[in-house]
Amino acid sequence: MKIRKELWFGFTLMALIVAGVLGMLVSVQEITNGHIGLVMLALVVVAIMLGFPTAFTLMGMGMLFAYFAYHSGGQTAGGAMRQTLDLMVQRAYSVMASDVLIAIPLFVFMGYLVERANLISKLFTSLHLALARVPGSLAVATLVTCALFATATGIVGAVVTLMGLLALPPMLRAGYDVRVSAGVITAGGCLGILIPPSVLLIVYGATAGVSVVQLYAGAFFPGIMLAGLYILYVIIIAKVKPALAPPLTAEQRVVPLPAPLLALGVTGDRYAVPALMAALKGKRNADVSTRYLLQQLFVALLPLLLFLVVALMSYRAATTVEAAPAESGLQQIGGEPSAAPSEGGLQEPPAGADEPEQGGLAEPPSDDKLAEPPSSNSGLAEPPSEPAAAASAQAPAVQEPATQAVAEPPAATAQVPLAGEAATSKPASSTYWIGLAMGAVALLVYYALLSFSRLEIFKMLLASFFPLLIMILAVLGSIVFGLATPTEAAAVGALGGFILAAAYRQLNLTMVKESVFLTAKTSAMVCWLFVGSAIFSAAFALLGGQALVEQWVLGMELTTVQFLVLSQIIIFVLGWPLEWTEIIVIFMPIFVPLLDNFGVDPLFFGLLVALNLQTAFLSPPVAMSAFYLKGVAPKHVTLNQIFAGMMPFMGIQVLAIVLLYNFPAIGLWLPQVLYGR
Repeated sequence: MKIRKELWFGFTLMALIVAGVLGMLVSVQEITNGHIGLVMLALVVVAIMLGFPTAFTLMGMGMLFAYFAYHSGGQTAGGAMRQTLDLMVQRAYSVMASDVLIAIPLFVFMGYLVERANLISKLFTSLHLALARVPGSLAVATLVTCALFATATGIVGAVVTLMGLLALPPMLRAGYDVRVSAGVITAGGCLGILIPPSVLLIVYGATAGVSVVQLYAGAFFPGIMLAGLYILYVIIIAKVKPALAPPLTAEQRVVPLPAPLLALGVTGDRYAVPALMAALKGKRNADVSTRYLLQQLFVALLPLLLFLVVALMSYRAATTVEAAPAESGLQQIGGEPSAAPSEGGLQEPPAGADEPEQGGLAEPPSDDKLAEPPSSNSGLAEPPSEPAAAASAQAPAVQEPATQAVAEPPAATAQVPLAGEAATSKPASSTYWIGLAMGAVALLVYYALLSFSRLEIFKMLLASFFPLLIMILAVLGSIVFGLATPTEAAAVGALGGFILAAAYRQLNLTMVKESVFLTAKTSAMVCWLFVGSAIFSAAFALLGGQALVEQWVLGMELTTVQFLVLSQIIIFVLGWPLEWTEIIVIFMPIFVPLLDNFGVDPLFFGLLVALNLQTAFLSPPVAMSAFYLKGVAPKHVTLNQIFAGMMPFMGIQVLAIVLLYNFPAIGLWLPQVLYGR
């Protein structure tokens, strides 16, 4: 029987792992529990590669080696078993009590609802018609659709499978190379594990103790950067080698016009707004209702109306001056009296006072102290001179008794509203006028090019692109700007999925039952992975494996750059045999404790890992996106062609990691602006 190449690769990798473990055991002078922990880690990787369920493999190995750790520490067999079972219960409870994990089923449910709303097919059609003149337009439209769909779902299998059904046949019919088509779909489908709301970021945040909100804000621009690099690569390929991604023909770019517009005698290249306005007041609308023409004109003028609303709102924001908080003596009473001068006797009570700490205005030392301040030359009612009056004006709240302090501040506070009223508005800045001019120019260009064909494309985008975009912005915006927690935003997203499915008349009991079943299946898999990972990590720490790894890494005396390069190479190699879930739950508890020793921000490390784990779906032999695509691709598309098409995009992912490392602001700028990191 002939064994496939990917199986040979897997067996070779397993043999190298086993050989490395045996070599380690032979080379050490004394085998400690820490070395047994490393053996456990190697056995888990080999067992997963052999096809054993990841979650139950982690739990089984964790309990077995935890029992060994307790028993080798001097416990009896019964005591070790009780401690092992207690460890299992405690770890499982701590995982299930995590509030962060509640967002996972809600986001997954939102994704399945959007997938079944029949929205993606309309989105792909409208995008590839809107981008018809861009080189490699079908591939570019596929990548944009994948990015938007990935943002709405975060489920790689769903995106790759659906886009394989929608985009692969049109690309092959248009003469696209099989490898380019397969690479675009598989790489675009993997964007869901990086672009928020990503389940990977939730899992990493719960594992590493990093805020999911800050991870979402940090991953936003790296995700856009990676999608932009994909699009740039496709455009360059289409320009340099048009045979790999030929442009659409004139027939493929034709947009059919509705019958009422055809009744007006218009063509696709005719300007829309002047023709509609002429039809309203002419005899050409005899067969077309005025209501229909007004509806079409309203849709055509919708960008102009939106521009006017945004311009007015931004002008108001740019010219309004916020009133500064009033600063008066009333604000200083009881605030920090110790910071004021201590000439009036309230700050420095006599030596015989029992409680000097309770001085100030609340409890003065004595009644006669209030009546006769120690400074006999300074009267409260009749100040002797202008300097003394100036001194009392500077610190009226502290130097004078409480009754006098409450009576005098109105003169100071009365001046604050006058100053605020004098500065309620200001001229708009030059930045505002420049932005307004750029928007006006873009609007003029839009209407100069708005033909009836482009109007139909705009209507298709209104029906497919903008509803999905509004839902995405509502979910991500509420999270990033602190209006809602990830769990609350996920609930809003699930409601948005319901609304979209109902709006497109796809909401029925069968669809909801399928979505609920798939959500429960996916969520159960993730939660059991967390339980298994928690038990495995506890056993690994009990054996001393974590301490041994830290001792080994620190003994190498690596610099921060060398540590990051080594860790990313290890994660890159682990992406070949393992999936991202296994890498996160098994290896992140090993890497994260090392970050403090090298001064690496866990948020920045998580962004590097998220970019790196894109390769887990594109690297053989366990390139799951390749198998997803193969399951729906035509028979003549081979697995080797899919693998070959993914290789350039793996190189782009490595380039993205290098760019993020050299320019950390790509990922850290937005969290710093929003949360002051």
